[in-house]
Amino acid sequence: MSVKLRKRKNADGTTSLRLDIYSNGKRTIETLKHLQLAKESNLKDREANKEKLKKAETIQLTRALELEGNNYNITSDAGKNTIVSIWMQSYIDSYTKKDIRNMQGVLNRFIKFLQTKNQTNLTFGNLDPLIIENFMDYLEKNSIGEGAKSYFNRFKKMLHYAYRKKIINENVIDLIERKIKGVARRKEILLLEEISILANTPIKSDQIKRAFLFSTLTGLRWVDIKKLTWDRINFENKTLNIRQSKTGVDVAMHLNSASLSLLDNKGLPNELVFDLPTADGANKTVKAWVKRAKINKHITWHNARHSFGTNLILMGEDPYNTQTLMGQSTIQQIERYIKGAKEIKLMGTEKININLNTSN
Repeated sequence: MSVKLRKRKNADGTTSLRLDIYSNGKRTIETLKHLQLAKESNLKDREANKEKLKKAETIQLTRALELEGNNYNITSDAGKNTIVSIWMQSYIDSYTKKDIRNMQGVLNRFIKFLQTKNQTNLTFGNLDPLIIENFMDYLEKNSIGEGAKSYFNRFKKMLHYAYRKKIINENVIDLIERKIKGVARRKEILLLEEISILANTPIKSDQIKRAFLFSTLTGLRWVDIKKLTWDRINFENKTLNIRQSKTGVDVAMHLNSASLSLLDNKGLPNELVFDLPTADGANKTVKAWVKRAKINKHITWHNARHSFGTNLILMGEDPYNTQTLMGQSTIQQIERYIKGAKEIKLMGTEKININLNTSN
């Protein structure tokens, strides 16, 4: 059982680093792509390469510790000297789940937090509950809505993994008594009359207009409408069938006449229904469109999905059917739409608000 750090010169003068891992008679190779050494031509390159080599050696030690812990069920004292941020980066580099951007996001925030404390080389041996609670404060101060809670859950996930892999002999997270705060922001939604106003407001891109309106009527996320193909739509049965990219949940729904009217010039089965730009480009156009419609709300593409869910509840749709149409895995995820609908109904008294002069 061993983990060896290897170097390989490339044709362009750079040097690739990799780990040769031998365990139980098997050999695996882990390429450290993010630590490729530059061709040294100045002092800056040499210093950067030294830092990368240091990180590579730390990852090498971490992998050795993982093997040792797995095979002998012990925790080596060397784990105490492993730099937390470097180990977490190596964990993320081999992470394959869809929330990898969020995992990287929390690590980036943890590194910034450590910089404010001058503890960038914090090791697992020095990671204590006080540091973690201070990081919780940092997340709450620098996050919006449920962001702090979401990021901290992923931070805990990494520490749980370090504990399971015997990098640390005590799960420090279990010593944290407080819970992180995270209150969901109230997301803006477009009521049916506002969607109608948008439909009659000029916009630079007809493709974006039809796709966005289609999202408000079906609840499709950006990632799903961006790659929606014609074979997902059955015009004869007036149905839409997709597997959501984010959740993997299959959704089948009836398409009403309004949503069908947005689908022109049917193409080949594997062709895209809408020709859309990047998410940033589409949201920029949507924001300008909403402003032109004189709708004083902060609207992005994701608000189209929330509009769909909230309008279903407002129209009296059953929460469980709403869950099915939204492709949500639990009924609890529909609570935000129920809450949003209740808030809108409570504001209904504003419609009969008048100026009463009772001075006489």
